[in-house]
Amino acid sequence: MQQVESINTELDEFDKKLIQALQQNARLSNVELAEMANLSPSACHRRVKSLIEAGYFDRFAGLVNPDLFGYTGTAIVSISLDAQREELFAEFEQAVRQVPQVKACYLMTGEYDYQLTVIFRDTKDFESLYYGTLLRLPGVNTTKTQMV
Repeated sequence: MQQVESINTELDEFDKKLIQALQQNARLSNVELAEMANLSPSACHRRVKSLIEAGYFDRFAGLVNPDLFGYTGTAIVSISLDAQREELFAEFEQAVRQVPQVKACYLMTGEYDYQLTVIFRDTKDFESLYYGTLLRLPGVNTTKTQMV
């Protein structure tokens, strides 16, 4: 998790408390948040609104429990593409966005071009995802998989 101090040195301790609390639970009520940060509810509301408008929060999202959907496995799949072209990177990333089992995709430096975090139900499901989808993504040359 990114440390708040590295984002902006102009944030005061109240702002840092608000950001940290909302990172842990974005569903906190304004009153609960104000109590945690030792602020009045109106001051808390103003500060959160300012932080949102200033772009400190990319978005608020609900994280689902993958176990409840039958996804019990996680793997890290490192992928090298067959060329280093901007168009191929864009095509690969667009295709990855269409794969619901991919939970994260990072452009990397070093031996592999991308690192994907994928979820799967069981070994058979992973094999289907790997051979039927991941290896067929645009430009895939080599892969390395690590089960988590």
